[in-house]
Amino acid sequence: MNIGFIGTGNMGTILIESFINSNAVKQEQLFITNRTLEKAYSIQQRYPNVHVIQTNEEIAKHATIIFICTKPLHMPAVLKQLRPHLTDDHCIVSITSPVSVQQLESLVPCHVIRVIPSITNRALAGSSLITVSERCADAYRTTVEQLFRSISRPIYIDEPITRIASDLTSCGPAFFSYLIQKFIDAAVQQTSITKEQATMLATEMMIGLGALLEKQLYTLPTLQEKVCVKGGITGAGIDVLEKEVGDLFVHIFQKTHEKFDEEKEKVRQQINHIRDE
Repeated sequence: MNIGFIGTGNMGTILIESFINSNAVKQEQLFITNRTLEKAYSIQQRYPNVHVIQTNEEIAKHATIIFICTKPLHMPAVLKQLRPHLTDDHCIVSITSPVSVQQLESLVPCHVIRVIPSITNRALAGSSLITVSERCADAYRTTVEQLFRSISRPIYIDEPITRIASDLTSCGPAFFSYLIQKFIDAAVQQTSITKEQATMLATEMMIGLGALLEKQLYTLPTLQEKVCVKGGITGAGIDVLEKEVGDLFVHIFQKTHEKFDEEKEKVRQQINHIRDE
């Protein structure tokens, strides 16, 4: 089965690389395009058997499963462009959260699935969030799930928790990367350790933390208990966190949901405009 990619930006490229490196697909099964074709050709330089296609419409001629990896506000126009070329044999896979599967179904005549990946999938780790449309055939659901099982742990979610699930799995790596960088900067600012040393130590700590959780040796609360000896140094640091973190993550989620609602409304207006044409 041939697979198409419309959009080879950050996440589109990550998925292409991950599927190839996990042996989930062969290079020759992939047909890719991008508004700036140079980006698609740069992928072909590393994976020479991948096919670079000139237009979105041609992707539909070559591929059965088509990943749409564009920005949310570009997606309605891309789907309008594709619609005349789609049949019952096609399956559209969207990777953007503000466009619901119901909205996707209203724009195309084929099978529809939404999958929200994470940058952690590049390491063949982390989760991917799947929502399947009502008219999607089981065969496509199984195929797409198997693709993502090769690079992640697929988790099925319902529409109401789309944003918070995305915050935890897809945005989370960026949030905690920022916090770890601040952790490192503070160590350098307060002591004589170099940034290189602090970065190495913090990075190894994160890798080790992930291994402990992956092997289910500890839960997050029990891990904290094991490290935090009552009255000890770690406990003093935890006291500061308890006082100063406060509603930090509440405010983060409020902001991401606010932005999500803005994008959903803009997408809704675009879809309505297309329907009225």
